Amino acid sequence: MPLAVYILGLSVFALGTSEFMLSGLLPPIADDMNVSIPQAGLLISAFAIGMVVGAPLLAVATLRLPRRTTLIALISVFGLGQIAGALAPTYEVLFVSRVVSALACAGFWAVGAAVAIAMVPVNQRARAMAVMIGGLSIANVLGVPMGAFLGEHLGWRSAFWAVGAASAVALVGVVTRIPHIPLPERKPELKRELAIYRDRQVWLAIVITALAAGGVFCAFSYLAPLLTDVAGLDSGWVPWILGLFGVGALIGTTIGGRVADAHLFGVLLSGITASTVFLVALALFASSQVAVVALAFLLGLSAFFTAPALNARMFNVAGAAPTLAGATTTAAFNLGNTSGPWLGGTVIDADFGFASTAWAGAAMTVLALAAVAVSLHFQRAGDSGGNGGGTGPRSRSRLIAKSTTGARIATGSDSATRS
Repeated sequence: MPLAVYILGLSVFALGTSEFMLSGLLPPIADDMNVSIPQAGLLISAFAIGMVVGAPLLAVATLRLPRRTTLIALISVFGLGQIAGALAPTYEVLFVSRVVSALACAGFWAVGAAVAIAMVPVNQRARAMAVMIGGLSIANVLGVPMGAFLGEHLGWRSAFWAVGAASAVALVGVVTRIPHIPLPERKPELKRELAIYRDRQVWLAIVITALAAGGVFCAFSYLAPLLTDVAGLDSGWVPWILGLFGVGALIGTTIGGRVADAHLFGVLLSGITASTVFLVALALFASSQVAVVALAFLLGLSAFFTAPALNARMFNVAGAAPTLAGATTTAAFNLGNTSGPWLGGTVIDADFGFASTAWAGAAMTVLALAAVAVSLHFQRAGDSGGNGGGTGPRSRSRLIAKSTTGARIATGSDSATRS
């Protein structure tokens, strides 16, 4: 495996830490910026909105630009966004810095994954992507808790400075280790790829992904105040419990990735059902310290157990459009990361309490299960292709298209797996 792939994994560690670390920093940010915790939670949504917009736009806009130069520009903008956040004098400036950082993050994913695929033989593509995704998993296990630890002891701005420093290290690695990658000879046919949005199964896949992710992050985004204000834990426990969520996520990704190909709808139904049960349990037992600690781990496991199947489903129904399939999945996950914290903030503002975010999240995952059932019904009727059944004409045409696009499909699939 080329060293450059590990440099990309290091970059993803910085990106992922920035994306998720605010879950452990909401109380100090709210106090310092003189805003409510739900308002501080909108900073999580701001990053997600940037990812939603940036993923498809930058996936297309950067296809004809030099890969190495684009990566250097994007990681530089991302690092400057962290510095702007650390120095932000007002909530509004911090909000804008999050959006700008997210746009750069989305673009780096789209280009970086394509570069990782291009640098290795065909039989090592999955391993190369595993290295990049590993950076995201380690961000949940180490980066997010470390951000919460820094926020507790040195102030929330120190967490932004730390991510900025990690971005600088990643920039040096990109400059010195990423080789020149030639542009693909065949340019993507955007008009043909946009045709996937006429397929109702594509839209169902978007809805399922957004609701499943949103349900978990509706509660996870406000886990820190729930742990301290409802369960009565000392704030020093927050980084460790966030790390426990990350450990669950790492285990869930590993298990889900192994079984999703053979049992795609089984993973979707069981994983989202498990998340629903855990969210309801979190709402019911939010005052129990033992329960919330255990449920933080289980929620990480169930959410990321489902993630590989959510990614695979989009490529099963939109495999003929590799450029947009991966970007659409990334956007769908971040639609959930936008709507979940927003809904959680809404129920908190309505004076239902921090535990109510788990009830709201469970409502979202129940809707996700309903959408899975509808998608499975169409699948069995031969409406769309993919694992778990359905071999109608449209299924076969997609599989043929997928097999004939070769490296372009592999390149497109990389950005999908980021979530």
